[in-house]
Amino acid sequence: MSTDDDTNYGEGDARQRLLNLAEQFYEQFEEGDVPRLQVPTRTKTNIEYDEDSNVWVYGDRTSTRSAKTISGAQKLLKAVYTIDFLAQQLGEDRSSTLRELYYLSESWDLDEAQFNSQDESNQLIEDLEIVSGVTREDFHMRPEESGATLMGPLLLREQTRRGEREIHCQEDVGEGGYQIPNNPDQIEFLECDADFVLAVETGGMRDRLVENGFDEEMNALIVHLKGQPARATRRITKRLHDELDLPVTVFTDGDPWSYRIYGSVAYGSIKSAHLSEYLATPQAQFVGVQPEDIVEYDLPTDPLSDSDINALESELEDPRFQTDYWEEQIELQLEIDKKSEQQALASHGLDFVTETYLPERLDAMGVL
Repeated sequence: MSTDDDTNYGEGDARQRLLNLAEQFYEQFEEGDVPRLQVPTRTKTNIEYDEDSNVWVYGDRTSTRSAKTISGAQKLLKAVYTIDFLAQQLGEDRSSTLRELYYLSESWDLDEAQFNSQDESNQLIEDLEIVSGVTREDFHMRPEESGATLMGPLLLREQTRRGEREIHCQEDVGEGGYQIPNNPDQIEFLECDADFVLAVETGGMRDRLVENGFDEEMNALIVHLKGQPARATRRITKRLHDELDLPVTVFTDGDPWSYRIYGSVAYGSIKSAHLSEYLATPQAQFVGVQPEDIVEYDLPTDPLSDSDINALESELEDPRFQTDYWEEQIELQLEIDKKSEQQALASHGLDFVTETYLPERLDAMGVL
């Protein structure tokens, strides 16, 4: 289903925006200027809170890719070749994965235009998103399958190459749930009996919730984040909140890396801050294992590693985590020097998480 979000474009518009970008390089040549490309600096020191949209976006600092240097000229060359490939792909109504783009570059006629790693090609696609104002989904670029799923009382209509199909995310799927497609904007929500969304970090906990019937008993839509959530997962979560007015909660492990998983859902990630209004759900609430839960429930733990401690200290300096709640929890975790997983709740029994922990937490948060 198409949305009113400004980041969604038709195929023709997306293709034209890419071609306009390449044309800018030629215009710079004609005007006697050295070709250049300016992109925002993607660091946590260059993100700022947008009070209108309630998300974190890039600030005014930029980096310039200029043909004045050999490395800068090579980056612009790779950008032009990539734009040519994407324009051809859109013209043929084809799609490809980020991994395929990396390997496809090996067939390009100039060795200097080929990518040295997939990280390099991934970053270029992100640069093109930023400067063109078009998402990679509208470029018809997709990641490798994330495998993230949704389970709960939701009837939707999905647009596929084989036509439309209606799916109920409990009745028409197996225990694995409905697999979230690469572009969730092709989904139309038809009927929803859910009261809230519970986004879950790990597959083991997701399976525990489904096996215990949490989605049925609590009228919950369980979204499996599968670790650091893919963009499609964050996008459908945002749509469920914005369009169906469903509260969103995020259930993760109790460690600094899991807090960043929550942060990417709620605040947006640093590398995709240009898409925060499209992907982030700032109203999302954290229902994951808190440091205070580790103490209160005497959960099994592991000691914090040096990298854990560094990550927690970094989060104390991260503007997205500078709230009274997060500062209190992080400082407590540094004090007790412990971390714990979701599955540690099973030390109180297999039903503890669905009969006690989550109901009590969700009720205290005003979700139930």
